[in-house]
Amino acid sequence: MTERPTPPLRPELLADVRPAFWHRIDVVDETGSTNADLAARAAAGEDIARTVLAAEHQTAGRGRHGRSWATPKGSQLAMSVGVPTDSVSADQWGWLPLLTGVAVAEAVRELTGVAARLKWPNDVMVGEQKLAGILAEVAGPVIVVGIGLNVALTADEAPVPTATSLAMLGYPDIDRNLLAADILGRLAEGIEAWRVGAGEAVSADYRRLSVTLGRQVRVQLPGDREITGMAIDIDATGGLVIDDGTSRQTVAAGDIVHLRPPS
Repeated sequence: MTERPTPPLRPELLADVRPAFWHRIDVVDETGSTNADLAARAAAGEDIARTVLAAEHQTAGRGRHGRSWATPKGSQLAMSVGVPTDSVSADQWGWLPLLTGVAVAEAVRELTGVAARLKWPNDVMVGEQKLAGILAEVAGPVIVVGIGLNVALTADEAPVPTATSLAMLGYPDIDRNLLAADILGRLAEGIEAWRVGAGEAVSADYRRLSVTLGRQVRVQLPGDREITGMAIDIDATGGLVIDDGTSRQTVAAGDIVHLRPPS
């Protein structure tokens, strides 16, 4: 098994990050999915709002459309957070994965200098390779947002050729505690702005980091439907606005394929 140069996650370090916002931070050695665990705790009656759950090893990490994967222990920063929605209308919930992407990309940029950018709706990219994925799921009055950031993953361990990691990008010994702390601090700020309706700042930050806007894309929708056109904007709910040459359509979710470089 590959020896990981990154130190283990330490909850006592993470607990110092915005303690007024994040009420509880747990770190487990191994689990199937941090998202599934938080959702199960919510279903059992626990208040998971402002709770963070991180894992050294996920054996059944979850992605869009029920996709699952496993990564070697210590190779990822895998964590989920419970976000309260009591003051936010449901039509604004689509911003959560987007503002989470902003927090992850900006933390990576600050700590490594890697030019991380955002592919709508839930991927953090470096060039055409995926560095991190984000998954948001409703769990009663709380939304669980999961982050899977490839840190010490090697090329041999990558699940697909289009995946990358900080180690593969030249940062093999980055401390996941520093990454997690930075992400959680930025995420707390973004969530607080979102909860009080300061969507303009979130929108501007997302547009600045987007690698989707300005590109010809194909959106694969449920029911084997597709839309092809230019991604021209993010609407007030976080949806992607696409101009297909004859009309403009807004999609709230879907798998995006970038067809050619930005104009």
